[in-house]
Amino acid sequence: MIKVLHLISGGDTGGAKTHIFSLMKGLKGLVDARIICFIKDSFYEEAVEKGFSIKVFPQKKRSDMSVVKKLRDEIKKENFSIIHAHGARANFICMFLKKYVDIPFVTTVHSDYKLDFKDNFYKNLIFTNLNKIALKSFDYYITVSDSFKDMLRDRGFKKDKIFVLYNGIDNENIPYYVSKDEFLNRYKIDYNGEFIVGIAARLDKVKDLTTFIRGAREVLKENTDVIFLIAGEGEELSHLQKEAESFKNNIFFLGFVKDNYSFFNAIDLNVLTSISESFPYVILEASTMNLTSVATDVGGIDKIIFDDETGYKIKVSDYTALKGKILYLYNNRDKLEKLGENIHAYVNKNFSYKSMGETQFEIYKNILEEENEIN
Repeated sequence: MIKVLHLISGGDTGGAKTHIFSLMKGLKGLVDARIICFIKDSFYEEAVEKGFSIKVFPQKKRSDMSVVKKLRDEIKKENFSIIHAHGARANFICMFLKKYVDIPFVTTVHSDYKLDFKDNFYKNLIFTNLNKIALKSFDYYITVSDSFKDMLRDRGFKKDKIFVLYNGIDNENIPYYVSKDEFLNRYKIDYNGEFIVGIAARLDKVKDLTTFIRGAREVLKENTDVIFLIAGEGEELSHLQKEAESFKNNIFFLGFVKDNYSFFNAIDLNVLTSISESFPYVILEASTMNLTSVATDVGGIDKIIFDDETGYKIKVSDYTALKGKILYLYNNRDKLEKLGENIHAYVNKNFSYKSMGETQFEIYKNILEEENEIN
């Protein structure tokens, strides 16, 4: 059986975490897949709870490369076939580890690496450039959308070394979630049957929540029977709060919401306004709750949202179009319900964790076959 070591920071809470967990479940019985992370946090605890094979090799800080020799010894002892990295921290470690281990190194590109640290000048200056250098050291790449494969190719990465693996989701075991009333009461939201529009995203520039807020403002000029919820935290918070000051009674900043299925259960319409995306889990997760999404037409979103069939796409920054879709769905609840049913069925058929695991297994086999031919 192919034996693969996955490396990830361990501080992950968003799509990368969901990707790893869905992938590990999908690979069960196909691959001996194990995880090593470098921070002991909720990621590690959840992985243990789910029964995944995981260890922590703690780093005191990002520059602590003492983990490289520990990893080298672990890889040789366990005789891994492939090293599979996820994220900038793991990529950087692999750049040094590669000097000591003669097996294929692959990394999954979950996002546009040039935008990962865009909101922090220091991190953008240092970590973005380090990640660019580290990425060049890998033998193979996996992207979570065809558009990201094109992005890598256009930036000089070899096309024949890039594979595509769309995100999949565990649609058989939806986590526990609380009722709509309980969730809204948690945040002291005075709910009287209003239409609730929500967005779950980091509060940073790449997610462009300014467009969400401007769309909300335009909606409320015509219809005040709408509440807007923002689930997420980030450096754009104060700026976004100022943008929303004029209608603060209709918009609520919830901060980080750990139980995102409770959030999706509480809202009537899901929105995503990013200027760059891969294949976002927030749409997959919302679909499991029969929840319709309106999202910007970026990344792989066109592989899941088909206009007037499974939701609606809008252009980046087009808050006027967002306003129009919200008001249309407010006034057409039967259509809203039908779109939610359609996307639920489509995701179940095409983006399950099982199909994700099977595709990843084939990618691993292709990599090892190519390596055997070379050697």
